[in-house]
Amino acid sequence: MVKRPVRLHILRALLFVMVCEAAGIVGSFFTFPAIGTWYNLLAKPWFTPPSYLFGPVWTLLYALMGVSAYLAWELSKGTARSRAMSAFFVQLSLNILWSAVFFGLKSPLYGLAVIILLAIGIAVTILQFAKVSRTSAALMAPYLAWVLFAAILNFYIAIMN
Repeated sequence: MVKRPVRLHILRALLFVMVCEAAGIVGSFFTFPAIGTWYNLLAKPWFTPPSYLFGPVWTLLYALMGVSAYLAWELSKGTARSRAMSAFFVQLSLNILWSAVFFGLKSPLYGLAVIILLAIGIAVTILQFAKVSRTSAALMAPYLAWVLFAAILNFYIAIMN
């Protein structure tokens, strides 16, 4: 077995993190224009976090997703890798889609449908990652928890508006 240079591992890990952060940037193209206008005018439940909290939380979650995906990639091969990465990129696509639907289309109702699919996608990804790395699966857990919280928030926004 040939050992890869540490530099290659670091670059690959950074690439996974950058892909996830890029997904966040794409989502922000839909989010930012709506925050100061449409979103601020919505009725929201009492447990809605302040808007300034979302950016730092999502930045951290995207970084954790990237490290998680990197570990799953490195520690798997063949069918296990293919399934894990497929699940990962499906949920990442749903993540972007939620921003496009909720903020871009200004639709809490359709956003709710997408975020439910997103939570399922994250759970499937965690299950696939767990087959190759407990650490990889555990790194996705805060993301799932946040999305479940966001789904509850999305539900209340949908029924209040």
